[in-house]
Amino acid sequence: MAQALAAPSEAPAKPGQGRPWLTLLAVSLGVIMVMLDGTVVAIANPVIGQELGASLADLQWVTSGYLLALAVFLITAGKLGDLFGHKRVFLIGVAGFALTSLAIGLTSSVEALIAFRVLQGLFGALLQPAALALLRLAFPGDRLNMAMGAWGGIIGLSSAAGPIVGGLLVENVSWQSVFFINVPVGAVALAMGLWVLRDGRTRLLSRIDWPGVVLLSITMFSLVWAIIKAPEWGWGDTGTLAFLAVTVVVGAAFLFWQSRAKEPLLPLTLFKNASFSIGTGLMILMAFSMFGAMFFLTFFFQGVHGLTPLESGIRMLPMSAGMIVASPLAGVLIGKLGPRIPIAGGMLITATAMFLMSRLSIEAAFIDSAIPFALLAFGLSPVFVGATEIIVGNAPQELAGVAGGVQNSAMQVGGALGTAILGAVVAAKVSDVYAGYLGPAAATIPPDQLEGLKGLASVGMAPSGLPEQVAGVITNASHLSFMDGLHLGFVVSTGVAVVAAVLALLVKAGRKTEGAPVHIG
Repeated sequence: MAQALAAPSEAPAKPGQGRPWLTLLAVSLGVIMVMLDGTVVAIANPVIGQELGASLADLQWVTSGYLLALAVFLITAGKLGDLFGHKRVFLIGVAGFALTSLAIGLTSSVEALIAFRVLQGLFGALLQPAALALLRLAFPGDRLNMAMGAWGGIIGLSSAAGPIVGGLLVENVSWQSVFFINVPVGAVALAMGLWVLRDGRTRLLSRIDWPGVVLLSITMFSLVWAIIKAPEWGWGDTGTLAFLAVTVVVGAAFLFWQSRAKEPLLPLTLFKNASFSIGTGLMILMAFSMFGAMFFLTFFFQGVHGLTPLESGIRMLPMSAGMIVASPLAGVLIGKLGPRIPIAGGMLITATAMFLMSRLSIEAAFIDSAIPFALLAFGLSPVFVGATEIIVGNAPQELAGVAGGVQNSAMQVGGALGTAILGAVVAAKVSDVYAGYLGPAAATIPPDQLEGLKGLASVGMAPSGLPEQVAGVITNASHLSFMDGLHLGFVVSTGVAVVAAVLALLVKAGRKTEGAPVHIG
């Protein structure tokens, strides 16, 4: 039996410690690194490919390796914070994220870059659940929704700044600079965290549920890997089905073990709280709609409209910048009305925005996309704020880290599902209508080349260097078929948002569990 180590419930407060709004600022600086990194890497990828001689598969791993590490480790990282102190885990995450960013900027090998990206994802996973748990500790229950509103605004600011900062750095400095920028941000976050953050261990340090860690890691890896590869392999492919089967079998084993373990990694009693479970589902559906839809709008702007990455980032500013205003307002509204009505109303606004985007034309001007983007900001903000508050607020304080891990995992899985499933929808629609837009020219193109053209059209592109007499026909067919696929994808997102609005009517506010016991045996 592992020896239990006594831990003080709370370290003596130093000057600055325990101040709620300073705590928010400290943890936000850390999370800003993760948010910036998530948006600027996509902009840097083309240049990384050129300078390091990376293949498309290599560049996919630059993104997928980070995503896998993050998704697999989030809940385990939250548990480590619950056991060993969220301040300690947060600071380790900040330091590790900054150091791996430095290492990525100094590397000259794509293999080393991928390895450091995986390590960066592990440190990012340490950082995010701990940040939410520290906010839960710092803010009284009746002010937690205000903190989550400000939190959402800061994330909106980071999202808005990411494409613009990334575009400026890549175009005027180097791709390495998008990683180097994390070093000074991390140093400030580390210094401020050491001064401000108050640790909040509320239980005895005990054994780590290593069987649970292994089983959950295999389950999450298999699920996220299947989602990532399904667009390439096909949903009915043997490889995709095999990973999904592993997800089901090992996931069932994990749930069985959690119901028997004395110190489970993820106490299943958390999900007996209906609002906690519904909040998790809402986070998945929100991320499905948002990330899945936004993924294809970048292809619309850059492929169909021919905009630069920086110009595309500016086109998306109305949503990201709108969240800076909408998220704090959502926190105030949820504090007055409770989460049910604001979240349901937010998802209906989101559904409206998605429907408007399903009507975008191929010649859409800035204002045509700016209006639904602004609506999205005011629709998604109460969902993000409310669902986060429901998940973290309905968990006992001693399990706040695990709850934060569940929230972040739900976002990662929902975003990956949205990208993959909507990708399949868009690709299927493009494949169905592409030949019709080509007209008689389709009969003159060999089948394998036609499939290649369809693949390019599914991301809004057409091959370059074509003879002038066919270039216009193929480009027109690619853009028109992509628009049909994009419209269908947004119709699906509209339906998902409506389902989430109905689900939101079942939730209740959190913040009733301060100090409440939870049975974990």
